[in-house]
Amino acid sequence: MAEATLRVQIPMRWGDMDAYGHVNNVNLIRLMEEARIAGFGVPGGTGAPGVTPQAEIFSAVPQGTQILVVEHRVRYSRPLEYRNIPVNVDLWVANIKPASFDICYEFRDPVADYLCVKASTTLAYFDPATSRLQRLSPEQRTGLSAYEGAGTFSK
Repeated sequence: MAEATLRVQIPMRWGDMDAYGHVNNVNLIRLMEEARIAGFGVPGGTGAPGVTPQAEIFSAVPQGTQILVVEHRVRYSRPLEYRNIPVNVDLWVANIKPASFDICYEFRDPVADYLCVKASTTLAYFDPATSRLQRLSPEQRTGLSAYEGAGTFSK
């Protein structure tokens, strides 16, 4: 985990639960998305104003630039059991490359704080007008590197 890890709390929904009382693996991807937005902001030009994120990285992306998911990786350590309280999610950035980077996650039980899930999402900035990936600007790299740590699966 990075030193500049963000912790966000994401509500679990009753409908996220499977027959075993665990958060369904498909719904975990939705929780990952909600955690990214809570921690790093709504991408510029999308949605309406709301709660200010802990780090305005995505909300600083210029309108017209899209943030695309390239890949998700998920590893389950223990079941993430449904609770009617938000799950704790620790977030940081890893593997910053010229045109992509990873958001890393650790989902922790909201009561006992044990690790349930480790995950990462590889993202890239995309210009829909040219249908090309965009290289990260020096400013974007600096913003991301403030939250940089080891990759989730590099341990």
